[in-house]
Amino acid sequence: MLGGCRSGKSAYALKQADKTEALPKYFIATSVPEDREMHARVAKHRAERGSDWQTIEEPVNLGRTIRENSSKASVILVDCLTLWVSNLLHACRAQDDIEQAIQDLETALEKAGCPVFLVSNEVGWGIVPENSLARRFRDLAGSVNQRIAAVADKVVLTVAGMDVQIKPKP
Repeated sequence: MLGGCRSGKSAYALKQADKTEALPKYFIATSVPEDREMHARVAKHRAERGSDWQTIEEPVNLGRTIRENSSKASVILVDCLTLWVSNLLHACRAQDDIEQAIQDLETALEKAGCPVFLVSNEVGWGIVPENSLARRFRDLAGSVNQRIAAVADKVVLTVAGMDVQIKPKP
């Protein structure tokens, strides 16, 4: 699920993933809450998911976490790839390490033993950032979105709470 901030992508992804009635359902959270406001957001989202969902907090090793859990899960929801990209930039200074993490995620998705829903922000529609780190983040997020969309069976864009299917073409 792709979309801008507050576009409804997380709610849409949860609604779709929740259609899987079998348990266990795993939610992989990539955020690292560091302030009171972010802790409140996390608590709100956890309550929205309900007790059917088991939360795994994993900010960096996303491919490994999907590999380790997809054979025992009925469904996995990852929220979100954009925060994961930010976490990669902070954890992995070398481009080769970032590339390896992305390839690891692609492989894990291709071999997953259950459906995996991924949420990501479309950050490339705004202004060009003024500093090199922000431009690197924007470019890397766009590249990750393209690569994950290429291996995904379905891609949905959310705009103003409305879903628009991108892949496969309707």
